[in-house]
Formats: sequence, structure tokens, C-alpha cells
Amino acid sequence: MDRSNLIPAAKFCSHHQVEVTFIRRLQEYELVQVVLIEEEPYLPQEELPEVEKLMRLHYDLNINMEGLDAVRHLLRRTEALQREVQSLRNQLDALR
Repeated sequence: MDRSNLIPAAKFCSHHQVEVTFIRRLQEYELVQVVLIEEEPYLPQEELPEVEKLMRLHYDLNINMEGLDAVRHLLRRTEALQREVQSLRNQLDALR
């Protein structure tokens, strides 16, 4: 497996001063993708913004894992609705 786009979870957690168990719990709740190599967790680079967002919600706002799942679902739904509104606006502008 190509490790060039993988970040060791321990390094990420050390940098952000959080426990590695936080990453493991995110994985258990299927909130982020974690790659295990020799039983050590790694984060794909594309997951980092999501992990950082979830980390801020959890630690700054004291939102538990179940709450993180709900918030993530609502944020994704909001983003989808915003894309749909923009698409409809573009279609409306094209008709004018």
C-alpha cells in the first residue's frame, strides 16, 4: 500500500494534543476512514479536514460521538441542499 498520502494517527494526535483513542472512536462510529498498517492507525490526507472539524466540535463544544454523527449528517445534508439551490439558480439564470 502506498503510504505517501497517509499520516500516522499518533503524529496527528501529538500535533493536536489529543489522545489516539479519539481517532479510534471516530473510526468505531464510522465518522472517518482509518487505515491500519501493522495494527497502527493512519489517516488518509483527504480525511484530515474532517477529523479536524470533528475534533473541534468534540473538544470545543463537548459534543459526544453520537452528536458528532448527527452534526456531520446535518452538515452534509445542508451542503447538498446548498448545491441544489445553486444549481436551480443557475438554471433559472439560463432561462432569463
